[in-house]
Amino acid sequence: MKLFMLGFAALLATGSAFAANDANTSVIHDKDGFYVPVDVAKVVSMTDLTGQCGVVPAQFKYIDHQGRQHELDYQVEGTSCLGEN
Repeated sequence: MKLFMLGFAALLATGSAFAANDANTSVIHDKDGFYVPVDVAKVVSMTDLTGQCGVVPAQFKYIDHQGRQHELDYQVEGTSCLGEN
């Protein structure tokens, strides 16, 4: 019985350690708007607009100076419309 309780306590301690790690790696979804202040330390990815025309959805993923990952979803005008000056 003591071995069972010891194993159960070890399992709980391991689960708590993994839960603490997951809280630090969660992605923050920023809200779009007219002006969104961003604290960018490193760009992870941006939507490729090659061949896009008209208003299209885009996404900007970055890491801030505190090491947290952010995702910003927004609308942008494509740059590959035929007949543009």
